[in-house]
Amino acid sequence: MEAKRLCSRAGQWRQMHPAAPIFSANSYLVHPTNSLNSSPSSTIPDHQKLNCILEACKFSSDFRTAFQSHAKIIKFGYGTYPSLITSLVSTYAHCDCLDLAHQLLDEMPYWGFDLITANLIIVSLMKVGEFDFAKRVFRKMPRRDVVTWNSMIGGCVRNERFEEALRFFREMLNSNVEPDGFTFASVINGCARLGSSHHAELVHGLMIEKKIQLNFILSSALIDLYSKCGRINTAKKVFNSIQHDDVSVWNSMINGLAIHGLALDAIGVFSQMEMESVSPDSITFIGILTACSHCGLVEQGRSYFDLMRRHYSIQPQLEHYGAMVDLLGRAGLVEEAYAIIKAMPMEPDIVIWRALLSACRNFKNPELGEVAIAKISHLNSGDYILLSNMYCSLEKWDSAERVREMMKRDGVRKNRGRSWVELGGVIHQFKAGDRSHPETGAIYKVLEGLIRRTKLEGFMPATDLVLMDVSDEEREENLNSHSEKLALAYVILKTSPGTEIRVSKNLRTCHDCHCWIKILSRLLSRVITVRDRIRFHRFEGGLCSCRDYW
Repeated sequence: MEAKRLCSRAGQWRQMHPAAPIFSANSYLVHPTNSLNSSPSSTIPDHQKLNCILEACKFSSDFRTAFQSHAKIIKFGYGTYPSLITSLVSTYAHCDCLDLAHQLLDEMPYWGFDLITANLIIVSLMKVGEFDFAKRVFRKMPRRDVVTWNSMIGGCVRNERFEEALRFFREMLNSNVEPDGFTFASVINGCARLGSSHHAELVHGLMIEKKIQLNFILSSALIDLYSKCGRINTAKKVFNSIQHDDVSVWNSMINGLAIHGLALDAIGVFSQMEMESVSPDSITFIGILTACSHCGLVEQGRSYFDLMRRHYSIQPQLEHYGAMVDLLGRAGLVEEAYAIIKAMPMEPDIVIWRALLSACRNFKNPELGEVAIAKISHLNSGDYILLSNMYCSLEKWDSAERVREMMKRDGVRKNRGRSWVELGGVIHQFKAGDRSHPETGAIYKVLEGLIRRTKLEGFMPATDLVLMDVSDEEREENLNSHSEKLALAYVILKTSPGTEIRVSKNLRTCHDCHCWIKILSRLLSRVITVRDRIRFHRFEGGLCSCRDYW
């Protein structure tokens, strides 16, 4: 209420003085909250202290103190500091005073900021996640250089707005500013996160056309790009065609092979790396341990964990312990995984406890699963789902119901699965149970036909995975509308027989969908590649590249 009252007063003042910027030095003299400010004799605070005060105001929604700090910023001549402008905008947004945040940015052209300062403001806004405000600054800039564009594109990627990053890149190409290596590094990262094979080829082609010099950053990014777009063979070709003198290039190749479940190839690259006298770093071992984890190579994983410490004097970090817990947990060695957690020299993080929880769900160890749940301080929906599914698979409906009640009490909603496919350079997204697509009717008709055909081939829905004590028919209906099934049905509807299919998903693919897609690949004689949150699954002829180990 206090914030709204002060916002209202500021708005009234704005109507009384329409010609004067409310955030200028002159406005301080007639500011409605001038009486709240320190006297002239007060000690002048430095800009860093003001920044800290604003950050505290943001998290506590203390609008009055933020307003007072704003007046001090103007009074003491800090009005052109990019970090303070960013903090003010972000604080006003968090205090639900968007009008003031917008007015602050709207008056930027009157402040006489140079290009460098404006660029710094964009970077600062992107760092704190204020994408819309950064975009507003960008649109108001009379002139933009390559740093401006790079800040916007890189900021989009950092804030997981990958399609927006590609739109800004296309806009940049139509401007009079030429992209540089930093531009392409951000765009490549965005394409990789999106899994866009079409855009990957276009961006790589543009790099060649514009004669962008490949350095180790861009080389690593290209390998990562093709790996994450499901084109591991192209990633290998890029790797074999470039210099291998930087460890990051090797790391990209090893990590790419790891997410494709090609552990033996990853081990081969590691051996080649040693032969060429390139010293591995901590990231190298995360990749090689992940590769071992995805393929169940427990002894090799133990060996590399020991090699890292003994031969290369690299002390294991949280990520290495997490990879070992994941490796042992996937192999069913749940107690050993827990023993590693207890022996860690540092406090295990949430990722490690979730890896243990996942293993407990897979190998039906609810007692240890509850230990993991108790250690996770901020539970998300996935944690509850793992525990509840574990109880459902054991037919402990009372315990599963107790978990659901906990979810309701804590206001936790189940994350909806989301899958996307790329056709003709356009991304089509689907959510579980989605009926928003313009061709929904045709998609569900195709899907129903595919489900009937797979059942005739012996497919049995894994209804025990559904987090509900309901009839098998209702559980099956829930499974049939998973997002990857809808995405697959759409691609099958729109493409000719034999076309390879690529689907990306935001969560791990479930056992039911995995079994269904295996049968579908044999039934349709198609190669189907699914990139889930953890790894790639390449389905062909009724088999999966993961060998049912994921």
